Amino acid sequence: MAKNVMLRFVDVQRDMPEKRAPDLRRQDFDEIYSEFAREKAAEQAARCSQCGVPYCQSHCPLHNNIPDWLRLTAEGRLREAYDLAQATNTFPEICGRICPQDRLCEGNCVIEQAGHGTVTIGSVEKYITDAAFDQGWVKPITNGGERAESVGIVGAGPGGLAAADMLRRHGIQVTVYDRHDRAGGLMTYGIPGFKLEKDVVMRRIRQLEEGGVTFVLNCNVGEDISFDAIRGQHDAVLIATGVYKSRELTAPGAGADGIVRAIDYLTASNRQNFGDDVPDFESGALNAKGKRVVVIGGGDTAMDCVRTAVRQGADSVKCLYRRDRTNMPGSQREVANAEEEGVEFAWLSAPQGFAGDAVTGVMVQKMRLGEPDVTGRQMPELIEGSDYVEDADLVIKALGFEPEDLPKLWGVEGLEVSRWGTVIADFRTHETSIEGVYACGDIQRGASLVVWAIRDGREAAEAMLAYIDAATSIAAE
Repeated sequence: MAKNVMLRFVDVQRDMPEKRAPDLRRQDFDEIYSEFAREKAAEQAARCSQCGVPYCQSHCPLHNNIPDWLRLTAEGRLREAYDLAQATNTFPEICGRICPQDRLCEGNCVIEQAGHGTVTIGSVEKYITDAAFDQGWVKPITNGGERAESVGIVGAGPGGLAAADMLRRHGIQVTVYDRHDRAGGLMTYGIPGFKLEKDVVMRRIRQLEEGGVTFVLNCNVGEDISFDAIRGQHDAVLIATGVYKSRELTAPGAGADGIVRAIDYLTASNRQNFGDDVPDFESGALNAKGKRVVVIGGGDTAMDCVRTAVRQGADSVKCLYRRDRTNMPGSQREVANAEEEGVEFAWLSAPQGFAGDAVTGVMVQKMRLGEPDVTGRQMPELIEGSDYVEDADLVIKALGFEPEDLPKLWGVEGLEVSRWGTVIADFRTHETSIEGVYACGDIQRGASLVVWAIRDGREAAEAMLAYIDAATSIAAE
């Protein structure tokens, strides 16, 4: 009988890949974690308890078969581990890098609850797929035969790309339309390189291109091509635009120069790191170098902004959030990384206004947490007489994102949207109010995680295949 290599959590401590020192990682946009060595990945994977009810799997939006690919990794069967990880996740190497594992799989690990420290699921997932690329196991998409039917996908983010991958594996012709000059959506232009190096995204784009996916870039639907024209060219259409409209501040002075949107700031930084010509970066408008930076918000986008500002050479970086650390929506791991890199957090603090035509300061009001709201979260309340001014040369608004008004923007009749502006679609099939038109990811569910967009894209692809097959059968009768 083969020796059981698992259940090592009692005698093997949790260990993450080595993290570069803060003073080194502040100087560049490279990822901060090194790669596991094969032996270390196997050792950490062997800590899995192989529990009968795998809460890590049930709390993963993709329901990845985590215990089994951990066991295969521990046994040195890496190619099988990759095949299993890839079966449920289109981009495991990306999820391994940017998923908030502390809130999902790792946060629900049974041995963590028992006090032994969670299995480092994300790091092993990243290692498996990076090893697969290094070994040449990741191949261009193949299918059992090309089909004449086609699907148009609006949006080259994680949801659209996940759907494109699945559809091509079934021989469907796929064209992806995107407003940017590179595919990837927020994975390319929103998430900084220190969390997700861009060559990781670009190699997946190349795999899709080599597999027959056609990309139409620099294409604004409603301007360069109408939505009706896209519908007319394809048998089904998927709306996967994401949500890019930034929430705004209404406080006095909010229109001052030097107060910018997080999406503009992060996009400029990522473009500059690609080597693009970015006038607003060169002029200093979207560059934190030498400035006193204040970021408003407590989500993962805010963490991306503060850590980007540090790397750009800001004189100081402070983050204002109206609740406390425990109640912030962003990853606690990202907060810890930001603190190591020199970011200062002002908890229970909210902006009440801004000083200067070109911003010179943020008027801050201290808060306390009061009674819970309908969601159970304690509501922040102002503390009278506690206001002060925080000096600032650059203020970055990281307040979240909302959907654009697609029916108006695209001139589409019959596309139903919610009162929040999200496209109304079935949460199983993702079909919208227009026959043959589907929606997935943030434009359907609101601003959320990459892993949820991947799940939605895969589900939508399955539903579109069923729709196309049904239409083909009717036509053949």
